[in-house]
Amino acid sequence: MRKIILLFCLSLSAVVAFSQLSITGNHLLLGKKIGKDSITVIIFDDLKLNSSITYTGTNVRFYKYADAGSNSNPIYPTLYPDNATGYVIDVDGVRKDTIWVIDHQLYKPVSIEPEVNSTSQCKDVTLFFTIPTMSYKSLAGTSYDLERNFSVKYKQLRWESTAWVPRDTTTLPFKTPATQISVPVPYCNTVFTLYGDQYATALGINMDSVSSSLYLTYAVISHMTTNVTSRDQGVGHNNEGDYPVANKTINFSAPIDVQFLSNANEPTTQFYNWEILKEGKLIINRTDKDHRYTFTEMGTYKVKLRVSDATCSYSDSVTVIVTESEIYVPNVFTPNGDTWNDEFRIAYKSLLTFQCWVYNRWGRQVYYWNDPTKGWDGNINGKKATPGPYFYVIKATGSDKKVYKLKGDINLLRGKGN
Repeated sequence: MRKIILLFCLSLSAVVAFSQLSITGNHLLLGKKIGKDSITVIIFDDLKLNSSITYTGTNVRFYKYADAGSNSNPIYPTLYPDNATGYVIDVDGVRKDTIWVIDHQLYKPVSIEPEVNSTSQCKDVTLFFTIPTMSYKSLAGTSYDLERNFSVKYKQLRWESTAWVPRDTTTLPFKTPATQISVPVPYCNTVFTLYGDQYATALGINMDSVSSSLYLTYAVISHMTTNVTSRDQGVGHNNEGDYPVANKTINFSAPIDVQFLSNANEPTTQFYNWEILKEGKLIINRTDKDHRYTFTEMGTYKVKLRVSDATCSYSDSVTVIVTESEIYVPNVFTPNGDTWNDEFRIAYKSLLTFQCWVYNRWGRQVYYWNDPTKGWDGNINGKKATPGPYFYVIKATGSDKKVYKLKGDINLLRGKGN
């Protein structure tokens, strides 16, 4: 509440200071303080549109700065001001106010152009612009620049789900009278458009923007993605541990086939370089746009991508972790059709080869399979096997070169009616 009261008091002071000025034409008032002197800066939309200034009182005279104090060349009773000109308001020979007039339409941006062939154009681009400087002067002739806030709009690529999409991006407002700024480099060819300023907004006018020539980018970028080839786990089953999820770090059970997509900003990107390192040692180097690789050995891999053109480059990477092998064999299964534990399956990680034989109590082979994602459904030649104990033999090799030779019993249980 205290802050609101303070703002109200400041606003009231401004109203009192300007209340004796009567101004015709779309305008904006700015109060400026120079030492002990106050200057009222009046920014008109367009002085040619019947703009005028009067001051409430008797025996009022306007003098240009150069004539102030000499009582020569007075202007009264109404002032039709000129651009970039200061005036003193004299009432009964006493200076009452000092004003400075600016014609906004004479200060529109002239040009904006990006720097080319710069060593920094891979990350930033420097924009040079020409904007007339708005300024005002004290009675002593000292000039003071008015800061103006402009923005720049241009196209930039944004990664949206599965592709790069050009979208408008806008810089944070920058202040003149600076003549250049640096902005993040665009990853597509674009035009830079300069627009503003805050005074045009306050005046309620749409100031003409200015645009650069077409900027041809050299900057490159990529957004590496991965597609992991799925292994059929069957309906209601998932007996493989560490099943992969495509991400910046992929942790999974081998063997697994992964497609690596560069997703670079073509046509700017011209060269591709893929490296796959295992425990820091280079094992694969390719120059295709995209790359596919099947991981079969346990370990930690770094998959690196470098995209480039003749000037710029960009790097990306993912980490791939292939887990050590494991096998867990259950001791019972219940093929009763409830979709839970209906098959004799092993739980495993990172198996490269697999074989399993099932025998009945008399040593006769009743089932065999060699895909660890599959299992025995409890049928023999299309007929339900007799409940009771069976004997299995498993031979397998892991991604860590471990050899498995397992033997044991498995119990087949059925409920009534099964």
